[in-house]
Amino acid sequence: MTDTIAPTQSASSPLPERTSWFLPHRIVMIAIFVGLVVLAALTMRWDWLPQYRNELIAGVGRSLLMLFSSAGVGIVFAILLGLAQVAGPKPLGWLAAGFCGIIRGTPLLLQLWLIYYGVGSIIAEHRLYLKEEWPTLFYYSRQSWIYGFAALTISFAAYEGEIMRGALKGVPRGELEAATAYGMGRWTMFRRIWLPRAIQRALPTLNGETVLQLKATPLVATITVMDVYGVINKVKSATLLTYEPLLLLALVYMILTGILVGVFRYFENRIPAKR
Repeated sequence: MTDTIAPTQSASSPLPERTSWFLPHRIVMIAIFVGLVVLAALTMRWDWLPQYRNELIAGVGRSLLMLFSSAGVGIVFAILLGLAQVAGPKPLGWLAAGFCGIIRGTPLLLQLWLIYYGVGSIIAEHRLYLKEEWPTLFYYSRQSWIYGFAALTISFAAYEGEIMRGALKGVPRGELEAATAYGMGRWTMFRRIWLPRAIQRALPTLNGETVLQLKATPLVATITVMDVYGVINKVKSATLLTYEPLLLLALVYMILTGILVGVFRYFENRIPAKR
C-alpha cells in the first residue's frame, strides 16, 4: 500500500494578484484625460504660468508639508486614542471617545477658525507678557501655519482614532494569546504583533483618509497660509482669470492624489493575502 504525500503549502500566504493598468476602460479614460489636457493647453490662456511658477511650486511644497506633518503626528495620537478606547481604563476610554465624537461631529473649517481666532485673540491680549517672558512662544504664536497644522492634526487624529479603535479591536485574540504564551511582554507584543496587525487592517481606510486630508489642506488658505490654493487665488485676483487657474489646481490635486493612492496600493500589495 503506497503512502500518498499531501502537497505542501507555503508557510507564507501568497501576495495578491496585481491588476494591470492597461485595461480597455482605463486606456479610454487616460485617452480622454490626455485629450482634455491638450485641448485646454491649446485653447486657453496660460501666459501667466512663467510669472507664478516659483510661487506655485512653493505652494505645492507647503501643501505637502502640511499634509505629511499633520498626518504623521495625527496617526501617533490616533493610535493612542484607539488604544485608550480598547485597552485603557474606562474613564480614559470615555474621554477618548468623547474627543473623537466632538471633532468628527463639527466641521473642520469651524475648528480651524476657533483655533486661529480664539487662541489668537487670547495670545493678543497677553502679547506684552509673552514677548518678554516667552519670546519663542510669542514668535510661533504669530505664525498662521501653526494653527492650520494644529487643526488638521486634531481632525486627522480624531477620524483615525476611531479607525484604529476598530482595527485594534479586530485583531484576533488568539494571536495575542499566542504571543503571551510565547513569553512576549506587553510592550513587545504591542510593537511586534498587535500594532502591525492593526495597521495592516486599517491600511486601505488610511489610504482614503490621507487623500481626504490632502483635500482638506486648502482650508488653511482662509487663515493666510499661502499653500497652492492660496497661490491660485492670488493668480485669479491678479489676472482676472477663472477657469485656467482652477483647472491647473484640479490637475495638481489629481496628480498628488494619484501618487498617494499608488504608494498606498504598493504597500497594500506587499501584504500577504489569503486565497
